[in-house]
Amino acid sequence: MAVKIRLKRMGKIRTPFYRIVVADSRKKRDGRVIEEIGTYNPKAEPSLISVDGERAKYWLGVGAQPTEAVAALLKITGDIGGTSTLKVAETKRSKEDVFQDALKDLHSEPKAGATTKKAKKADEPKAEEAKKADEPKAEEPKADEAKADDSAEA
Repeated sequence: MAVKIRLKRMGKIRTPFYRIVVADSRKKRDGRVIEEIGTYNPKAEPSLISVDGERAKYWLGVGAQPTEAVAALLKITGDIGGTSTLKVAETKRSKEDVFQDALKDLHSEPKAGATTKKAKKADEPKAEEAKKADEPKAEEPKADEAKADDSAEA
């Protein structure tokens, strides 16, 4: 009997999930298997690969042939040919830590400026009035010049 180590496809459409299995080469891709030795999720970031290394080495030792895809996965995990080059996902922050950070942001000093479009529109007239108040009054010197012109004519 020719035994292969290959991928058995699981999951939904456009969301593949594979099991690394040992099966008779004459069986269907997703048919009856001899043993499951791992899983592979290519959609996760980074891809999740978990293989029972002892069982993989056993099956390779008794003559099972890995497919190209499985051979590449076994090289990544280090079960064939040397050291592991498997990338490890960053640990996720717990929900409690995220909640505590949100509370700190909430109770910290408010940020300057409006955050919504409606609030921005409401702030625009106030900002224009503040700019006008800060500018030196240009009309008063003109009024003084007009008075000077009147006194010069008299």
